Amino acid sequence: MKADDKKQESEIPGMEIDNKYAPKKPGVEEMGKTQKEMEKTKKELEKLKSFIIKKFPYVQAVSVLPPQAIHLFIEEEEVPKETEKHIHLNLIIPEEKIKEAGKIKKEIVGEIEKLKQKIWLHIRTPADIWEICLDSKFELISAIAMSFPLYDKGILGALRVAEIHKSLVVQKFDRYVVSYVLGGSLVRGDTTKDSDVDVFVIINDTDVKRMPRLELKERLRGMIYQYVAEASALAGVKNKLEPQIYLLTDFWDSVRDAHPVMFTFIRDGVPIYDRGTFMPWKALLKMGKLKPSPEAIDLFMSMGDKVVPSSKRTLLSDIFVNIFWGVTTPAQAMLMLNGCPPPNAKKELVRDFKKEFYDTKMIEKKYIDFLEKVVNTWRDYEHEKIKEISGAEIDKFLKQAEEFTKRLKELRTQIEKKTNEETIERIYKDTFELLKGITGKKIQAEVIDTFEKTFVKRGQFSPQSLRILHDIVSARTQFKKGKLDAHKVDNARKNAEILINDLVEYNQRCELANNKKK
Repeated sequence: MKADDKKQESEIPGMEIDNKYAPKKPGVEEMGKTQKEMEKTKKELEKLKSFIIKKFPYVQAVSVLPPQAIHLFIEEEEVPKETEKHIHLNLIIPEEKIKEAGKIKKEIVGEIEKLKQKIWLHIRTPADIWEICLDSKFELISAIAMSFPLYDKGILGALRVAEIHKSLVVQKFDRYVVSYVLGGSLVRGDTTKDSDVDVFVIINDTDVKRMPRLELKERLRGMIYQYVAEASALAGVKNKLEPQIYLLTDFWDSVRDAHPVMFTFIRDGVPIYDRGTFMPWKALLKMGKLKPSPEAIDLFMSMGDKVVPSSKRTLLSDIFVNIFWGVTTPAQAMLMLNGCPPPNAKKELVRDFKKEFYDTKMIEKKYIDFLEKVVNTWRDYEHEKIKEISGAEIDKFLKQAEEFTKRLKELRTQIEKKTNEETIERIYKDTFELLKGITGKKIQAEVIDTFEKTFVKRGQFSPQSLRILHDIVSARTQFKKGKLDAHKVDNARKNAEILINDLVEYNQRCELANNKKK
């Protein structure tokens, strides 16, 4: 490399190297020694992790804090200065186990002493972590989030993906982002490895001059959402980020109007980035100084007045619509199964259903009355004669609809049985009417015997025709005994069509031959 090139390289921003503090390159022997020490340390940390999980299965996470951030914890927690070269192990336990922290630490420290490793133990609860955020010590929370996980039930992974996403967003839009706040299951303490991570990003729109505020929001929203997949990939977790984007002015309007979502967000949210905006809101809410306006109170009170009529309208418009179609559609299906064209559900359905099934004594009158009641209620609903319906009435409709559906299933069996009977009798009658004309016999046994000896054995009909004839007779007998299903009836019908076509064709040939003789 030329001298000029070396000079140019040293002048690249962010690439300057102070040779005074540059580490010397280790020799091969030193590198090998370091590698062995690292492998040994790794194995012993795994052994320690296994001990912790087995002894204290409620532990939520075990991780190694980043070496470059150790000085932050030494200063914050008054840890001895000489531990700067130690491995700092971060343990997260549930809030309800905080009274056992002393016992936990004693047993783990005892195990550490057996390993003869320089390890310093930190024990925290999720509440301790959120307290760090609320104290605006964002470098500390960032170090915990980016610690190397030895074991994690979900809290570290969720925190890590949020931290990475926050860094990407702030790095890109530092001018506009005023707060990046955690919420949902992560803050509540019941997050898992598959939990969604709710985050709220508040955008400053008070200094926007080149574009409309909503355009700014949509542009930033799109870009912020683009970073979601990148953050998940970098974090190496399954947790899915769910960012919600708010403009600062809209947020203030919602707070002024006492929007419950915003109050909950301020009360429960925990910032991992804040430019002096979110924490004042939180303090004001805690002091009771964020109060809804009289207009907001009137609005929320009016919602209580609307709940009953609104619910009744919902019962009518949503649930009764389902009841109407859930009753009328199967009724139409039964008419089609019975050989009728599908009638209009609102006009001809009740009339046709009554004619086909009640007049023929296939169904009882109470089901006709129920169907008529459903259709008439629907008409009144469409013509706005009724505008609400009570829960008790809906319950009654639902119970009757269930009974109606059950009865229609029974009716279907009746219709199929009647249809199958008509089919068997029709094919039997059509087949033997033709055979009687051909054989000149009247009795079934004689017809079959003559057909076999005179026509099949002499080659005028194939053996298949005789077999079909026997199958038709057998199917009729089996059906009368109740032993024939719809599938076998349909097969008998298809085969009978073959025989009937052959018989009709034979008759036509005979008639043609007689006409030629004349």
